[in-house]
Amino acid sequence: MSSVDAEPTTEESVASDDLRSGLVAAFEEELGDAVVGSHVREGIDVWVRVEAEAWRATGEFARNKLELTFFDFLSAIDWMPSPFGRYEDAEVDSPLAEKLGQPYELETGYAGGDSRFQLLARVFDVRQHHVGVTLKSDVPDDTMAMDSWVRVYAGADWHERETWEMYGIEFVGHPDLRHIYLPTEFEGHPLRKDFPLLTRVVKPWPGIVDVEPMPGEPEGDGDEETEGEAE
Repeated sequence: MSSVDAEPTTEESVASDDLRSGLVAAFEEELGDAVVGSHVREGIDVWVRVEAEAWRATGEFARNKLELTFFDFLSAIDWMPSPFGRYEDAEVDSPLAEKLGQPYELETGYAGGDSRFQLLARVFDVRQHHVGVTLKSDVPDDTMAMDSWVRVYAGADWHERETWEMYGIEFVGHPDLRHIYLPTEFEGHPLRKDFPLLTRVVKPWPGIVDVEPMPGEPEGDGDEETEGEAE
């Protein structure tokens, strides 16, 4: 077993757990009721969820007071189950409009959540304790807007642009929200669960429908008919 895969000893686990629990306590002391959820995996990781109004203040506290100065990433997640499934019933007249209107139960990850879209960011202390924390916040459904972290972590610039483009989340205070991947006239946000992957309407995900014979198997009837007609 490599050192990477090795389980931490009891002493190491307790120390790491105290460290991560201490981070949660520090956020709670600073932000008060704005901390609405948290989760600690002993000796492994920690998640802290805050109210949307406290998103920028959370980043500032993490960087300036807790010295979590290394910005890893910022992105979003859409917790809505895909109404399209995996396109195994992708007939042309499939009632997709009805599927889009169906209610669903919201199931979120660690530290919980109350909205369809969540923002999440990962920051690290790389100087002293070498520990990271995942910060999360529910994106308001009515505004789909969050404060920008660009003035706090400069590295958030590109990540916020990508999140805005792919999910449609606005970042208030971002200096230059513009497309990275998509043409300016493109409509929709491709990483939302209600955005159809049209290529999979035409051809389902591999493994759902076998459209080609396996190596060594004879050709199907359709291929034989085609060969006969060619002769």
